[in-house]
Amino acid sequence: MESGRSHQQPPQRLLTGRRSRVLVVGAIAIVMAGGAVAGYMFGLNLTSRDLAAVRQQLQVFQPENQRLKRAIIDQNAKLVDLQGKFASMEATLRAIMPSENTYNISPNQSLIVADGRLTIALVGSPANESVNININGKQQKAISGDIIHIALDSSTSCQVGVQSFDMFKAIVTASCGAAKPR
Repeated sequence: MESGRSHQQPPQRLLTGRRSRVLVVGAIAIVMAGGAVAGYMFGLNLTSRDLAAVRQQLQVFQPENQRLKRAIIDQNAKLVDLQGKFASMEATLRAIMPSENTYNISPNQSLIVADGRLTIALVGSPANESVNININGKQQKAISGDIIHIALDSSTSCQVGVQSFDMFKAIVTASCGAAKPR
């Protein structure tokens, strides 16, 4: 029987070796799982503090953010309003002061033009077909497109042109330059 016992002991040792390996592997797995859970909990704890701080700062800055958004909307509305006013004023300025040497003359208004060489006046309101223009004291009838030549002296010649007119104004051009030799 002793020989039977000797055969039985090695299998028990194998089982004991297998059991110890299983126990060691199981213990390692439990330690690793515990480490993973502990690491996860530690990381969660660290990030939860940071997240809480960020949330608190968001709550502090959110009203300021809303106030700034409203301010931007108000400023954009004012900008659009100012751009409209600017365009309107620019158009009005162009109507008052059109291109160089071009003048808007109202009925019974006189202007000194061409560097002070000419005095142009609109006598009465323009009629349907013509306007009465007084140039340096000389009254003349003119229609749109007429150019009136005035010789101030032998070296200076001026031109007054009627561009257009309506019931309320006449648009004329006036310029002077050296007289052309004949």
